[in-house]
Amino acid sequence: MLNNFNLLASTTRGNERQMCHELTVLLKETGDTQPAADKTGIKGLVVAKTTLNPIETIEKFHGILQARPYEFRYALRIIPIQKVVRTDLAEIRHAVTEFTPSLAENETFRITVEKRFTTLHSRDLIEAAATVISNKVNLTNPDKILLIEVLGGYTGISLLKPRDIISVLKEKML
Repeated sequence: MLNNFNLLASTTRGNERQMCHELTVLLKETGDTQPAADKTGIKGLVVAKTTLNPIETIEKFHGILQARPYEFRYALRIIPIQKVVRTDLAEIRHAVTEFTPSLAENETFRITVEKRFTTLHSRDLIEAAATVISNKVNLTNPDKILLIEVLGGYTGISLLKPRDIISVLKEKML
């Protein structure tokens, strides 16, 4: 598995290899000359590394999805990852402090944790992250989402607007 990934994609179980290929093709379409994608060992989950800005890449994916939805055959959801750290509460807390300047004083946030292959509890992850953020919480309609994606020994962290996460099925239905 790539440990310096900056995109996380989900697919249906058993389609991980096809998802890696699809992601590589889509990344090349966005102008990436050296995309890489790899299985994680977790059913239905693939990681990728783009040389481009991952959030801008998601924007380009939105455009491709609008114009040519048939190019997304295996992707269910694609998420940009801004920072990868070892799965350790102190490292996660430290990484979150790097994101706090990105939150304007009046912006609300929500913490979303998705964890796989770890004994850490979601509550511990949320507490580690929330202690360094002083903004107000809004669980239903936040301005930004602090996403903590635990993949065994590695954790991907991002501070995103809700639009920065691409949900292929929802967008195809619009």
